[in-house]
Amino acid sequence: MKFSGTNVLVTGGSRGIGAEICKTLADFGLKVWINYRSKPELADALKDEIEKNGGKAAVVKFDASNEDEFIEAINLIVQTDGELGYLVNNAGITNDKLALRMKTEDFMSVIDANLKSAFIGSREALKVMSKKRFGSVVNIASIVGEMGNAGQTNYAASKGGMIAMSKSFAKEGASRNIRFNCITPGFIQTEMTEVLSQDVKDAYVTNIPLKRLGDPKEVANSVAFLLSDYASYITGDVLKVNGGLYM
Repeated sequence: MKFSGTNVLVTGGSRGIGAEICKTLADFGLKVWINYRSKPELADALKDEIEKNGGKAAVVKFDASNEDEFIEAINLIVQTDGELGYLVNNAGITNDKLALRMKTEDFMSVIDANLKSAFIGSREALKVMSKKRFGSVVNIASIVGEMGNAGQTNYAASKGGMIAMSKSFAKEGASRNIRFNCITPGFIQTEMTEVLSQDVKDAYVTNIPLKRLGDPKEVANSVAFLLSDYASYITGDVLKVNGGLYM
């Protein structure tokens, strides 16, 4: 794939899908800024792995839901590299409970970590990318934001809001040649799914037309496509990576 930009910031990039996104984008020649909030050893190990494979990487610690920390990190990246070419808003959490038992703080904690963080990142990226009139942002939403899920009212609201927000950012960024798109992963093989029993996994797979869970690499390749010049006429879109579970 072809990239006109030189670097990318991936929030929540030290583990799971985020780590796979970092490795894939580094393989395509981008300098990857790996964001983490805790466990620096994971981010450092990923940086070492990328560099051993011939890629370029840097580690930056901040809480993506903290406005001041996010802005400071983006300023650091621009000061260091001269630009921020791409942003992947991947950081997020879950805090599952049935709605009847969900406290307001349970709801807002997920909104802050998932939706507010993506807003801050998208807004600040739009500011710095506007100076070069080039850039691309991919927000990692979820199939849950499209179809809902019992016990995940907060998560569904955060991811559904991310989809709507990305479309609005796309309208504002288009005149500056800055694109905003979303990925909505379905059930992907990660640390979260590894702890599920085989019976539960089999129940999920039964409803997936492709009859398997997704691989993080399949999400990462989709992110790379939307960021790349190959997707230069795509903005405000939602790319479903779910094996056909929700069409």
